[in-house]
Amino acid sequence: MGTQIAIQSVLHGYIIYLHDINQDVLENSKKFISATLRRKKQNNLIENIHFLLDLSQVVKESDLIIEAIPENLELKKEVFRKIENFAKPNAIIATNSSSFPISRIEDAVQRKDKVLNIHFYPPISARPMADIMRGTKTSDETFNIGIKWIESIGCTPLIIKKESFGFVFNRIWRAVKKEALKIWAGGHTDIETVDKAWRIFTGMPYGPFTMMDGVGLDTVYSVEISYYKETGKEDDKPPDELKKMVERGELGLKTGKGFYNWGRKK
Repeated sequence: MGTQIAIQSVLHGYIIYLHDINQDVLENSKKFISATLRRKKQNNLIENIHFLLDLSQVVKESDLIIEAIPENLELKKEVFRKIENFAKPNAIIATNSSSFPISRIEDAVQRKDKVLNIHFYPPISARPMADIMRGTKTSDETFNIGIKWIESIGCTPLIIKKESFGFVFNRIWRAVKKEALKIWAGGHTDIETVDKAWRIFTGMPYGPFTMMDGVGLDTVYSVEISYYKETGKEDDKPPDELKKMVERGELGLKTGKGFYNWGRKK
């Protein structure tokens, strides 16, 4: 998601500093972005993206910093603390979390008036929208800047008036995901049938299992677990079969195998 947010932003005139703790991840991101920009005949824009392992260099001049790491609350808090140590005082820090409200993270920083949820839906090029939600002390100025920034990169802001675990469309998508997983784990039908029914009914090109493979089954499982921990209801517990797939490294498109076999070329 960090890579996708960078592409969407650089195409709309922004200077981007992209950070990861893994050099290979940064190199793969650079290759993907370069290929995307070439297809769009915007090769020169790669000069506006800086790929850096040093977090302090990434955030020290940034006006908006978006965290897009795995769905682990304590890890997100740790990253927020590190960001605040290096960021300039007026910088806004946002999370692209798929489920956690920013109110669960805001205690990690002093600038509670300058934090936001800004959650995108992959792929951004096909789903140009983003949830935006404030924390308990987020200022109106910060919130409005966030809305204008989302609009400035060609996306529609989904404005959340009252804190919602799962935000807007993710709550709807989560209900679909949950039932699709239960149908599969219960052996009621195969994944192809579910995906086919979804495509016919909605007219969308992809079904739930194809989309989950695209997101990454490790992320899907982490999000489902966060909902389960939130409610404590056994009905919200993700299937053990999904957990076993993640443990086997069958994470979907990024590993070549998930619910479907994708293969290296695909």
